[in-house]
Amino acid sequence: MTTAVQNAPGATPETTRHVSTVSWKTTVGLGVVLVLYCLLLVLVHHEGSSRFALSTPSDFFQLPVYVIPAMATAWVCAAVGAVMLVISVVATRGARRTPLWAVSVFAVALLFGFLAWASAGSPRDLSVVGLLGGALVLSVPLVYGAMTGVIGERAGVTNIAIESNLLAGAFTAAIAGSLTNSPWVGLLAAMVASALVSLVLAVFAITYRVNQIIVGVVLNVLVIGLTSFFYSLVLVPNTEALNATTRFERLPIPLLERIPVIGPVLFDQTIIVYLMYVMVPAVWFALFRTRWGLRVRAVGEHPRAADTVGVDVLRTRFRALLIAGAVGGMGGAFYTVVSINQFNKEMTAGAGFIALAAMIFGKWDPIRAALAGLLFGFATNLQNVLAVVGSPVPSQFMLMLPYVVTLFAVAGLVGRSRPPAALAVAYTKE
Repeated sequence: MTTAVQNAPGATPETTRHVSTVSWKTTVGLGVVLVLYCLLLVLVHHEGSSRFALSTPSDFFQLPVYVIPAMATAWVCAAVGAVMLVISVVATRGARRTPLWAVSVFAVALLFGFLAWASAGSPRDLSVVGLLGGALVLSVPLVYGAMTGVIGERAGVTNIAIESNLLAGAFTAAIAGSLTNSPWVGLLAAMVASALVSLVLAVFAITYRVNQIIVGVVLNVLVIGLTSFFYSLVLVPNTEALNATTRFERLPIPLLERIPVIGPVLFDQTIIVYLMYVMVPAVWFALFRTRWGLRVRAVGEHPRAADTVGVDVLRTRFRALLIAGAVGGMGGAFYTVVSINQFNKEMTAGAGFIALAAMIFGKWDPIRAALAGLLFGFATNLQNVLAVVGSPVPSQFMLMLPYVVTLFAVAGLVGRSRPPAALAVAYTKE
């Protein structure tokens, strides 16, 4: 850790000096990743070329399939990563943080080099549209879950129960959508069910001041148990009536969906994906540009001060959790009214915990948390794309990739994350 000590402007030597610290964690993390990447290239040499396809048949115009030498490209990307690592070292030694653009260039370069190495010699094209489009779809419940965490924790309530929000939403959407043959009813039912789960969290954590982490863990176990029980007892014997939903259809936006690369990825999606485009900036605006958001952040940072100026701390936290729960229900509904048309046991598969990591990775900021969710979705989809092109990378390794990325995020290798000051602290009005 590098420590920079500077006198404040106009201060005398006897006055207290400003001290700032810069951690080496980011630099060390980049170095470890670069070493592992280079070892992979040295130990497993791939001959041949890689083929990257950027277009789909419906695009306004067709982009060519780019054929590049795999190993040469991989080593050039390693060189770019090394330059970014040097920039990180210089910045850290100068008591400055590693520039975000340097970390981004490092990540993109090594990712591109890895894709070139993994697809070397394959007769099939690596579809960039398929890679990005699949990543976006897989990230939808993660982004909604991350928004759930951001809203609740900005209000000062630790939300370990995001998994239960998603699972309750998926279960309820399946039943309501099946009974009414309407995915819209399923979506609304999912929001209500998830909000009720958050209400239980609010009652125990806020009213009765039970340990918030324990309540969250118990809620996760409870919802998993209840949905699994009712799935076996009710849904399986009545699949046609209760577990066969009508799914949202894709709604391509005319003209925009024919733009090469970004058109099929962003503008040929379902309504829940389009709502996500609106939800993320709306949450950011609500938290940082409205009176409600100011009160939510106040009770999460200094509830006593908020109380003294007339803010009802308990009511504000209750409302924030209910709103957060409704948002999480939209992510849960995605599983049963978009992804597939029925509910299965534990179908969220830990997505709530990855969403929690995305929230921490994004430093409790809605935009950053959404970008982190997209990153984790990309890591999940990478295994599917590499399997299509016949990559030699073991499928088991690719399956664990999202969780490895999650560990890196929670470990703080992307920088220090400071949670709201009053997070997990129960408030008692004197």
